[in-house]
Amino acid sequence: MELPPVATSEPYILFELAGTPYAVPSAGVQRMEMLEHVTPVPNAPPFVDGVVFSRGRVVPAINLRRRFGFERVAYDLRTRLIVVTHADRAVGLIVDSAREFVSISTDAVQPPPDALAGTSGNYLSGIATVADRVVLLLDVSEVLKHAADPAPAGGPGD
Repeated sequence: MELPPVATSEPYILFELAGTPYAVPSAGVQRMEMLEHVTPVPNAPPFVDGVVFSRGRVVPAINLRRRFGFERVAYDLRTRLIVVTHADRAVGLIVDSAREFVSISTDAVQPPPDALAGTSGNYLSGIATVADRVVLLLDVSEVLKHAADPAPAGGPGD
């Protein structure tokens, strides 16, 4: 007799961007901190706010609002820098707020709908329902892979 597959879960960090909850796998997160000072870098892509000095390292800071084509907003006390690593690169992701850790069952994760297959859909690894909230799961490798691409045009801030 074959047993049914057992659902597993993975820990995520939830953050908010333009009023929408997102999650990033905590396995790729080095740390999360308040955003203090960002040093602008000449000729950087519009979604790279600059660099930050974090725990002895200079880390590029990608503004996910700008990366996803949302309006830029001023930093405030809720703004967070989530430092992630991928392929030996450390990058800071600037988000509106980051508030909780959750464990998301693999059964709760659905692939992104085909309608999101364009530029913005490239950054998602899936969509999950967590406590009656729809959460977009960020694919960090895709965000970093496309970091050299121009920001999507036509966003509210453009």
